[in-house]
Amino acid sequence: MNSHHLKCLSAVAAGLLLAVTANAQQTPAASQTPPRRGNPADTEEWEPVPKVVLPGKTFSDAPSDALILFDGKNMDQWVTTKDKSAVKWDIAKGVLTVNKATGGGNIETKQAFKNYQLHLEWKVPANVTGEGQGRGNSGLFLASTGGGDAGYEVQIMDSYNNENKTYVNGMAGAVYKQFIPLANPARKNGEWNVYDVAWTAPTFNEDGTLKTAAHVTVFFNGVLVQNNVELLGETLYIGKPVYKKYDTAPIKLQAHGDKSEPVSFRNIWIRGL
Repeated sequence: MNSHHLKCLSAVAAGLLLAVTANAQQTPAASQTPPRRGNPADTEEWEPVPKVVLPGKTFSDAPSDALILFDGKNMDQWVTTKDKSAVKWDIAKGVLTVNKATGGGNIETKQAFKNYQLHLEWKVPANVTGEGQGRGNSGLFLASTGGGDAGYEVQIMDSYNNENKTYVNGMAGAVYKQFIPLANPARKNGEWNVYDVAWTAPTFNEDGTLKTAAHVTVFFNGVLVQNNVELLGETLYIGKPVYKKYDTAPIKLQAHGDKSEPVSFRNIWIRGL
């Protein structure tokens, strides 16, 4: 075979190789598409049909299935934590404020709750004084498991622009002494802040040992600051957190003792989950 024939055969072989390669590059894309088998109805669920809940006109308004805890008119849903007497806080122009003269003591809901969605609006006064934990301090206790400050607290206080220097697991939006907020969206003093909370209560075995831990998600002025965090136990001022067995519990608001410039609340509602 002469050199001319060899060159022709080489050219043919090269062309075949390119064609096979191109075809091989196209074939996997088609072969990677799995054949459609079965019935799509196999993965469709038709029951239970979710109940219809009418939303509020705004995101702050209570939906149709919510229980109104404070509507600006009265304290029918609340008692003083210490002795279950009538609430001694002040109501004026639809706003609930810790009593400036006496503090009035912590208050809690008459009803006990387990898992829920909660909406609460709060405000530190524009002329707040003091510093650190003594500046516009209150607290939202997601489960009040006893008198005083027993339970699970999300902190309320002056944290605007990080100007009030204090420990960061004790600033607004913190799970007190456990979890620092993911961000600080606090509004200026004198302006209203909003908490929207999803609370999953802890569960316990018959002997009192922990079965499942508590979890909480907190949106602070529409910003996610606690993302389904697993609590370490009750929030304590001193010492390590521990769990104590309970089933359901009231929701508590704290009168911290900052009598000169007390914190105010409005528009509080809850949905059981």
